[in-house]
Amino acid sequence: MSNCFHTVDLVTYVTRFHWDMAKYPIKQSLKNISEIMSKVTQIDNDLKARASAYNSLKGNLQSLERKNVGSILTRSLADIVKKEDFVLDSEYLITLLVVVPKTSYPDWQKTYETLSEMVVPRSTKLLFEDQDSGLFSVTLFRKAIDDFKHKARENKFMVRDFQYNEEEMKADKEEMTRLSTDKKKQFGPLVRWLKVNFSEAFITWIHIKALRVFTESVLRYGLPVNFQAMLLQPNRKNVKKLREVLQDLYKHLDSSATVIDASMDIPGLNLSQQEYYPYVYYKIDCNLLEFK
Repeated sequence: MSNCFHTVDLVTYVTRFHWDMAKYPIKQSLKNISEIMSKVTQIDNDLKARASAYNSLKGNLQSLERKNVGSILTRSLADIVKKEDFVLDSEYLITLLVVVPKTSYPDWQKTYETLSEMVVPRSTKLLFEDQDSGLFSVTLFRKAIDDFKHKARENKFMVRDFQYNEEEMKADKEEMTRLSTDKKKQFGPLVRWLKVNFSEAFITWIHIKALRVFTESVLRYGLPVNFQAMLLQPNRKNVKKLREVLQDLYKHLDSSATVIDASMDIPGLNLSQQEYYPYVYYKIDCNLLEFK
């Protein structure tokens, strides 16, 4: 049954469950079978490693992507500005980028040439706009930078700390392209690995449930082995009624047993956070893929 698990849903697998003799030979001891089952922990270790690598890649890409969105006060300008927007390789002149609120455009045009000395007349140009502001270039003498920044800030014009570096911007774009490509390359194999190993883990889990039913029954009721395992799937509204019926049917199996709430902490009784009934009971949750 486990070999064709990938073709059935979880509930179908559980309701048609047959012990996998090839994977877990029942002629071996319980200890050996248990050790074979415990190897499923390697899937968990592999999952952590693969998820960590993928999430690290995804996080680095998102970090770069965030730099390309948002307000022009903070976002990357690599995709906005062009080489021709700047005076480059000049000993005396420099081009600054200034963020101006849209409501202040007239004020900027009227005042930018006189915010400090040595501003090149008619050198401003609107390069980009977002919802609230515009990005303007302005060229001035290098010795006037500090004074210009101070006066601009007083007028609520924010000078961006930016230097045009073609190599750095190219490297950032290439890094984003590489991360995006690597993410796409990893996604498909990761999903395929998850499908295969989820199946393996679920199959092992159900075999562990079957093994626990067997061992708990022997521990409770002794030898020779004489028990019947059943799957019950009641409607939610009928759970309480089912419990009452089962209690009446099987209370003779453990006369000292009363239903114990899992939230109760009873010294010396390790219930592993599970209710205790006169019959052996284990819950199987097949809604593992539902996000809660």
